[in-house]
Amino acid sequence: MFSYYLRLAMLSIKRNPILSSLMVAAIALGIGACMTTITVNYIMSADPIPSKSDKLFYVQLDSWDPNNSADADEYSLPSQVTWTEATNLMRAKKAVRQSAMASSGAVIEPPGQDAKPYNASIRLAFTDFFPMFEVPFLYGAPWSHEQDQAREQVVVLSQETNDKIFGGENSVGNSLTIGGNVFTVVGVLKQWEPMPKFYDVTTGAFNEPEELYMPFLLKEELELPNGGNTNCWKTPDGEGFKAFLQSECINFQMWVELPDENAEAAYLDFLNSYAAEQKAMGRFQRPINNRLSDVMEWMEDQEVVADDARIMLWLSFMFLLVCLLNTIGLLLSKFTGKAAEIGLRRAVGASKGDLFMQHLVETGCIGLAGGLAGLGLAYLGLIGIGTLYGDFAKNMTSMDLTMVAVALGLALLSSIAAGLYPTWRACNIAPAGQLKSQ
Repeated sequence: MFSYYLRLAMLSIKRNPILSSLMVAAIALGIGACMTTITVNYIMSADPIPSKSDKLFYVQLDSWDPNNSADADEYSLPSQVTWTEATNLMRAKKAVRQSAMASSGAVIEPPGQDAKPYNASIRLAFTDFFPMFEVPFLYGAPWSHEQDQAREQVVVLSQETNDKIFGGENSVGNSLTIGGNVFTVVGVLKQWEPMPKFYDVTTGAFNEPEELYMPFLLKEELELPNGGNTNCWKTPDGEGFKAFLQSECINFQMWVELPDENAEAAYLDFLNSYAAEQKAMGRFQRPINNRLSDVMEWMEDQEVVADDARIMLWLSFMFLLVCLLNTIGLLLSKFTGKAAEIGLRRAVGASKGDLFMQHLVETGCIGLAGGLAGLGLAYLGLIGIGTLYGDFAKNMTSMDLTMVAVALGLALLSSIAAGLYPTWRACNIAPAGQLKSQ
């Protein structure tokens, strides 16, 4: 019977091409607007490392001004840690893996007389950074724990940087001048763009990963500049780079890997004990208030999905509702025009259920056609967002198979919902009156 209803639907659509096209256009506009905002919200709120997002924790310590909280909320915590906390927590080695990190930058001097120096972004981290965040390697491997502590001048390149400087060849063992210092390449990453860039949202949750990766302690050794956000609740005691490192300024992130709830509780106890020790030394003058947030909790805390994006999502659903109301009106007009046909079918034995199913199949076909057209409009909308916001939005403007399925499912359900009332009205047309008028 379904194939029969499908043939009837195709004939009905062809018989009224203008009305059918208007309904397809109305649904396409609504689906296009909805899927544009749904896709952006979906990418912004996606789990960037689903295999272990519940085992990676961002560390927050309240080392802030005793008279003022870090934010408007009385219990808010600083979003980063100081150099003192970063290095102390790393020395403690209380987690399965741990890495303090920071962003920086320096000038790369590529080999070759014709190559021009250029500024590159740097991720300062400990070697645990790579296995913690499942960073894939194309060539080589991370530096060792011993190289971390020895502050050796080694570097891992992104695939894009390796392609740019070494033509994509295996550059492990080659030398590269960065910021006037000679580094040895120990590894090259495969293409790696976690979305969002959860490990450091302070530099932009949707920015590209850094071009270079080097040992964290070289920050002090080479006096590398600060990247990202730097906040201080009091001025450093003294001048110069070392005074900044010893200050209460926050510019560093701290992540730990904890395999289970017991490990999480033990690490939080350690943080509380550490805060108590710092209190005894005259620091951490606020009430002890430390926090461990897993990946998804941290992104929610930092409002990675902007309020504007959520508002646009609800506005797009309201627009879809308006489009469906127009579709209902068009369906009523179309089905009313088929009153004679419906009366004849009732007279020859078709039940209300048969007619109801027939017309739902027709609205479903219209909905699927609108969904396909809406996908095209959504794609154009995402391209428009990418053009408007440039590099910031380029990683948020693509649709995967999940979003395609959502679009078609939403179009189908929306069209069927819109067709329920017109179909019910059509099924209740009195056949006697229609046959008498013929």
